[in-house]
Amino acid sequence: MLTEEEVVKLVNPVKDPHLHKTIEETGGIEDIRIKPEKQHVSLKIAVARPNTAEQMQLQQELVEILKKSGATTVGLRFSQLPQDVINRLSDDAESQEPQTLLNSANPPEFIAVASGKGGVGKSTITVNLALALERLGKKVGVIDADIYGFSVPDMMGIEEKPTVKGNKIYPVERFGVKVISMGFFVEDNSPVIWRGPMLGKMFNSFFKEVEWGELDYLLLDLPPGTGDMAMNVQEILPSCKEILVTTPHPTAAFVASRAGQMAIKAHHELLGIIENMSYFESKVTGEREYVFGKGGGDKLAEILDSAVIGRLPLEQPYEEEGVFAPSVYQADHPLGKIYTEIATEIADRVEV
Repeated sequence: MLTEEEVVKLVNPVKDPHLHKTIEETGGIEDIRIKPEKQHVSLKIAVARPNTAEQMQLQQELVEILKKSGATTVGLRFSQLPQDVINRLSDDAESQEPQTLLNSANPPEFIAVASGKGGVGKSTITVNLALALERLGKKVGVIDADIYGFSVPDMMGIEEKPTVKGNKIYPVERFGVKVISMGFFVEDNSPVIWRGPMLGKMFNSFFKEVEWGELDYLLLDLPPGTGDMAMNVQEILPSCKEILVTTPHPTAAFVASRAGQMAIKAHHELLGIIENMSYFESKVTGEREYVFGKGGGDKLAEILDSAVIGRLPLEQPYEEEGVFAPSVYQADHPLGKIYTEIATEIADRVEV
């Protein structure tokens, strides 16, 4: 098994893709952890521009080097180099570009919520996970990246639009969560007929032109499947983590496995599977009816070598007088409590 000294020797000659200096010159190695029993190497590397396509290439390069030298699995985390180091080593004025969410010194944890097909409750889960994280004291934002099927504003009962000051867009805040959505930029629920390049530009603007402020987590509600937007996420956010949503139905799980495989190929960390609509529990008899079958989440977890981190039954939120938020589960609701458990597990896994 590799030692820390050997890992340093292997990693130091690799160049930062923007500064064109070696990691030894930048002092980029921040942390090394080795688990000999699992032959696992975990690294934290500081780079000039985290969360870029170039970082993804660097990630793949480092994984390949370490695996060729004996590591069975490799975990990589990235942070940003101090600005004075970047200024000192930079030979490219472009590296001095204004800070955005993508090159922030303290970027949030990016978590994409994905599914293989529509209708499995992916957007509902995104909204309620964001609220659960906020209830845990986290600063949370949501990007409704389901460009054609945007629904987050309606689910949260958001009626106002973002404000614009100068060249910055300020997201709408509801229940303590900041939200940006394509739905804010179309009139009267009109269909979006843009093609891929235009959508990609709009998606980019959600990161570069929106003034998010300080965030701990940014959740992305992805379109179902493995289309253009899913690929854009993998290009823009190479260090993004993912949650996969399915129902217990075998077909839903089968289709979802494609989205999961896509995430794995992009070296995104799969945080786990959430099985939605797992069962219906009668309030009269207490008996559970498995309306959509059983076992889909477990089968998907087995295929993707992951785990089911939550099972959500079929149940409506409480009705609250004067509050319009048709898909928001209250903190004391049975599903609200499940979301809190899932959010706690996610925070425990991410904040290590």
